[in-house]
Amino acid sequence: MMSRSKLQDRLRLGTVEPKHGEQFNDLLRYVFQVTNRDLQTFGWENREITQAKLAVLKHAEVLGWFDRDKLISQLAIYPFQVNIFGHIYDMAGLTGVGTYPEYANLGLMNKLMLHALTKMREHKQSISFLYPYSIPYYRRKGWEIITDKISFEVPDTQLPKSKYVPGSVERVTIEHPDIKVIYEQFALSHHGAMLRNNLAWEEYLRWDLDDMTVAIYYDDNNLPVGYLLYWVAEEIFYIKEMVYIIEEARTGLWNFISAHFSMIKLVKGDIYKNEPLSFILDDGDIKEKIAPYYMARIVDVKLFVEQYPFRSPNQVTELTFTLHDPMLEWNKGNFTLTVDTTGKGSLQEGGENPSFIIDVSTLTTMMMGYKRPTYLARIGRIKADEALIEILEKLIRQEHPYFSDYF
Repeated sequence: MMSRSKLQDRLRLGTVEPKHGEQFNDLLRYVFQVTNRDLQTFGWENREITQAKLAVLKHAEVLGWFDRDKLISQLAIYPFQVNIFGHIYDMAGLTGVGTYPEYANLGLMNKLMLHALTKMREHKQSISFLYPYSIPYYRRKGWEIITDKISFEVPDTQLPKSKYVPGSVERVTIEHPDIKVIYEQFALSHHGAMLRNNLAWEEYLRWDLDDMTVAIYYDDNNLPVGYLLYWVAEEIFYIKEMVYIIEEARTGLWNFISAHFSMIKLVKGDIYKNEPLSFILDDGDIKEKIAPYYMARIVDVKLFVEQYPFRSPNQVTELTFTLHDPMLEWNKGNFTLTVDTTGKGSLQEGGENPSFIIDVSTLTTMMMGYKRPTYLARIGRIKADEALIEILEKLIRQEHPYFSDYF
């Protein structure tokens, strides 16, 4: 048996390229336990994850550890953009994270993540998003929950009654150009939403069934102002996504769903913002389940703050604080935040007598608006006096993030 030190000596950190596609596929399937039956369920029985995820190897930065020529640990960084309170940030989407179990406990993933975070900083991606397969694991690395998913079920007897709207609904295919037009308007007006480039759309729709249908709502001027991605199977109406620019479109799309009354017994879907459907429905006594969805972490706190649209204070505000980060040296230590009367922030290293202490994961969820400063202080995640918390409450905008994507 080879010693662990000798094993580590022969490992090499490098870039995963398209020529490593088969190994990339094997590692993904093993780590995420994707079986042939799973592939059949999603209609992928004749296609490999390699083909499905080829966009990763072509368009993302994929890093991995190699044992001689064998890929044994990997992660991928997607180049995405996200709307944070109206400012468009370059965001690094982290995905495909995994290591073969025989190479566990060698610190490989920690080194790989540090390397990835360094790359993100070089690319000026000041924030990173990921879907957590283990919330505790990613919390230890500095990520924190920033969005929820509310899953709902509406029986056919509780579907909303049809209400008059001046527009109309048209069923189209997923390739219809108006879908992207609507979503872009929506994303630009919703904090937390991803601005979907072609790669993001491919990822969002990658594992969907072939019978996905789209219903677009057009207003009385024939402008597309809302859409519904859905499919119907075994008397269940499944909603993948409902996007609307105006409330009229929401009503029109629910009219369309309710028109399926004779065909279905249940409507199932997800909401990705803190807006429970039960309050909107006439009969709100429905089943809803809330669960944490995506996590994020600030990669470069200085760049993030420089881009961040604070609320405009009455006078220039200056705060010194201590920041802890479990991985990144450039995010550790004392910093002085200055916010001018236009809401423009700047961050300088150093400063004496810090007025509060915070870690990078808490800072992330606070700045994203998922949890308020008052609450975070109450549960001990921020160490500060009441006056300082009031200042933070005034500086940080009050809106929950919306994020419906998956990668």
